[in-house]
Amino acid sequence: MAEPQTTLLILGASGDLTSRLLLPALGQLLTLEPSRRIRLRGAGIDHWDDARWQQVVRDAFASGGFADAFDAIAETTYQRADITDPRDLAKLMADPGDRLALYFAVPPAVAAAACTALADVAIPEGAVLALEKPFGVDEASARQLNATVARLVPEEQIFRVDHFLGRSTTLNLLGVRFANRVFAPVWSAQHIESVVVRYDETLGLEGRAGYYDRAGALVDMIQSHLLQVMAVLAMEPPTTLHERDLRDATAAVLRATRVWGDDAATASRRARYTAGTVGDRELPAYVDEPGVDPTRATETLAELTCEVRNERWGGVPFTLRSGKALAGKDGEVVVTFKPVNHVPEGLTGDAPGSVLRFSLGPDRMDLELNVNGGEDPFELERARLEADLGAGALKAYGEVLSGILDADAALAVRGDAAEESWRIVDPVLAAWRAGEVPLEEYPAGSLGPEEWPKLP
Repeated sequence: MAEPQTTLLILGASGDLTSRLLLPALGQLLTLEPSRRIRLRGAGIDHWDDARWQQVVRDAFASGGFADAFDAIAETTYQRADITDPRDLAKLMADPGDRLALYFAVPPAVAAAACTALADVAIPEGAVLALEKPFGVDEASARQLNATVARLVPEEQIFRVDHFLGRSTTLNLLGVRFANRVFAPVWSAQHIESVVVRYDETLGLEGRAGYYDRAGALVDMIQSHLLQVMAVLAMEPPTTLHERDLRDATAAVLRATRVWGDDAATASRRARYTAGTVGDRELPAYVDEPGVDPTRATETLAELTCEVRNERWGGVPFTLRSGKALAGKDGEVVVTFKPVNHVPEGLTGDAPGSVLRFSLGPDRMDLELNVNGGEDPFELERARLEADLGAGALKAYGEVLSGILDADAALAVRGDAAEESWRIVDPVLAAWRAGEVPLEEYPAGSLGPEEWPKLP
């Protein structure tokens, strides 16, 4: 039986997200899985014709080294459309093929307006809706948007995209946690002292003021991505990794999560970069970047400490941190174990807790242990065991697209999880707006404000 033909309709096809991330990932997916039968359609407000769109697709495929993938597409066309107009949406979906996947590669407000417009359109049976983050602007708006899309298609056909869940390192957490007896019994507050999920970037604003200046680091990364990574790290073992079991497990973690000490002011920090040098690049101060409104007090570095209040994790601080224009690109998960209860007399030196690190690119895992010294066998030294986890077969967005095209929502954010993520950060945003947490500064190219406590 032939593979069903899926029509991938990208709304916002002329935007940066499409050419920079979606199309290269699609090219890789078609190269690795040439049996897929895909019709690619683009829609946007720009006055493009099919030839212009096809050249954009070719160029994007070639940029990732997948130029030949263009020939694997059954057909690709472009249509100018206002995706907030029900009449235009009806025309776009007039010929859905065997299965239709709508990817909303547009700003959140436009996506929400388009979903409202879809209420007046006959949506083909089995159609999948894929929406980019952030999903809403707070818990109330996320709940309202969930209600809107729930009237359109069933929950399992709604993909709230989080490409971090498609990162191979995030997925490797599952194998390390659940397939190794050396880790499974000690994955709890009984043995773990702290957890850090960090994603520091060397990049500055890079022309994204239109979005970023309204979002900031907390919403752009912690609310949208790092809380989901934390949920994978902290969840109870699911029966299967199928959509329902996996998402039930991660949603339960988010429901149990609160800011540390129920005090958003003491559990969070924020800062923004001033002028400085990152590598060989000179960066202006954030407030001098084109398109930035200094009065917004947008943070470019955010840190939030949470607690997962359940039997497994109660009392363990989970610190989530992300920022821009920092000294190095440092994406990692750091699990620090408690020291042993007793070191036999005769062994000398410190015996701090072991540290397990997962690097979020390049994909790597290392474990720091206390071992006997080489020169003095009774003196403890620190040793590191390293493992290269490989880059994964697909780019993060390739994993996302694979799930969308297969209608498998396991790596998508479920509606209740989206609301819970906002519930967690809403008190922090309120405390920041009230001025309860100072907006500190750090030079571009530094590690952040000097007075902030250093993380493991």
